[in-house]
Amino acid sequence: MMNILKVVFKEFFGMFIDDGALALLALLLIAAVGVLVKFANVDALLGAALLFVGCLMVLAESVARAARKKFQRK
Repeated sequence: MMNILKVVFKEFFGMFIDDGALALLALLLIAAVGVLVKFANVDALLGAALLFVGCLMVLAESVARAARKKFQRK
């Protein structure tokens, strides 16, 4: 029964989010920048820049991970 639930959960999750690590890192980045802007008195413009650079880094890591997986299959 647990195996069936795991498969159903993975399939359901996979319909909306193809790369779980990308989604998790994006959420963590948004939370971290939000905390910095709200509680550490970081300027909103600096927070936006951090968010932009962080998104680029997260996307670059995701592309690199996907490329490694693709080349390891061959």
